[in-house]
Order: sequence, then C-alpha cells, then structure tokens
Amino acid sequence: MRKFPLFRLVAAGLGVSCGLALAQAPAPATKQAAPAPAVKKAAPAGAPAAKKSTPAAATAAPRAALLKPELLKAKAPETFKAKFSTTAGDFVVNVTRAWSPLGADRFYNLVKNGFYNDTGFFRVVPGFVVQFGLNGSPAVNAAWDKATIQDDPVTQTNKRGTLCFAKPSFPNSRTTQVFINYGDNSRLDQMGFSVFGEISPEDMKAVDKINSEYGQNPDQGAITTQGNKYLKASFPKMDFIKTAVIDAPAPAPKPAGAPAATPKTGAPAGAPKAAPKAAPKAAPKQ
Repeated sequence: MRKFPLFRLVAAGLGVSCGLALAQAPAPATKQAAPAPAVKKAAPAGAPAAKKSTPAAATAAPRAALLKPELLKAKAPETFKAKFSTTAGDFVVNVTRAWSPLGADRFYNLVKNGFYNDTGFFRVVPGFVVQFGLNGSPAVNAAWDKATIQDDPVTQTNKRGTLCFAKPSFPNSRTTQVFINYGDNSRLDQMGFSVFGEISPEDMKAVDKINSEYGQNPDQGAITTQGNKYLKASFPKMDFIKTAVIDAPAPAPKPAGAPAATPKTGAPAGAPKAAPKAAPKAAPKQ
C-alpha cells in the first residue's frame, strides 16, 4: 500500500489535529491514506433521502480532453474569474496569475475543461479548510494521478477566502485538489502552500454553508477508485459542485459621445465626386 507522508496541523480554535498533507490520486491498484482515519460506511437502512438534487452531469461521460492532461497546458490570463455553482450556493474565484503562475494555469485548464463539474466537497473542517478536486470518474482520476506541476513561490498569505492546491508533504506534487481557507491559516505559508486566488467576503457566505457533517470521513482512496458512486451512496447529504466555468468578461462599453464608425465602402452622402481621368494621349508615330 502506497502512503504519502503526512504532517499534522492544529486547526485554530478547534483543539483538534488536522493533517493538510493532501492526497494525490493513487494508481487504481493502490490505496492512499486519507488525512484522517478513513471511515467507509454505507448509508444506514432507512436513512433520509439526500437533501441535495443530483446534478444533471452525474451520469455524463467525462470529456475526452480530461483523459489527456498533457494536452491541457494553456497559459491562463493574467486575471480571470471562475464561477462555481454548488448545492450550497454560488461563489466566484478571482484568480491573479502573478501570485502563483503554475497553479493559476493548472486551475484555469481544469475549470475550462469541466474537471470540477459534479464533484464533492469531501473534506470540510469548519474554521480550517474545505477541500475538493477529486473527479467523479475513476478514469479521470487515474489520468491525473501523475500529472504533477512544479511548486510556485508563496507570495500571498493563507487567509480566509484564499485558495491553494493541496499536496502531499514532498515538493512539486500538486495535481487537482484545491482547498479554500475558512480562517487565518498563515502558518501554511512556510509549508509551501501558494495562494492563487481568492473569494470575496460576500461569496464566502455560500462557502460557509457547505455541509460539514461528514468532516474528514470520506476516504480519498475510495473516491479516487470509485468516484461519485462511492460518495453519493455513502454520504448522501454531501454538497457538490454542479458546474465550474470560466466567467468571460463583459465587453468594454463604448465611451459616451464616441463618433460613429466610418463606413468601409462607398463615399459619404454629398461628398464631391472625383473628376474623370483624361484618357492618355497616344504616342506620336515616327
């Protein structure tokens, strides 16, 4: 069994120990240790139906592009917005590429190609972090298992509302998992967690509503190898990302009083006509 080394952190104000060395999806034949003791439990008999509606994409096949990470390497814009629609409410992630260039590029490509659509918030620790980024398709998880990116320098502090890629404790190991900081986690700065974006205080109200009843119980190894089949059977009230898309900026408004565009063809009405050219005279004959 392959296990990643974990370091442990004490969540502020919680009095509990929370490991933030976060999983890379293991190969199908192996299982990765979860940050907390794994609890694999089926929904009890007679349990109430899930309070969340199942996203329409639940049964859709993964996009072909998601099976080839090596092709998804577009450079992100210098700033961009990613709009998340979730079962707990909507929020927008504002990304600044200069903060963490490689992280911003990876996040941009994942969102643009639908990686986070119909994925669960599988680790929710109030006052600390909420984590997502394992795909609902085992095939997609397997494809991204080794698709790591190099580390970025830490240029921003891990404060409430900021986002980072999760990773194991060894360097250059980021893949697809992301966490949102619920509180002031500045102690993560020295551990190499490079912030690439942030959520406004207003939009964090939706993030605060994400269901935390399952805590750290979902087994990341089981999510990796079984996908949403495992999550939706075992954790029926888990909140999910319905869609995550790049929010295209609105076109810039025209300045007031700007002159109308000059027609490309045809002379303006009333314009003087050009005088006809005189026919060239024949050369004198010898």
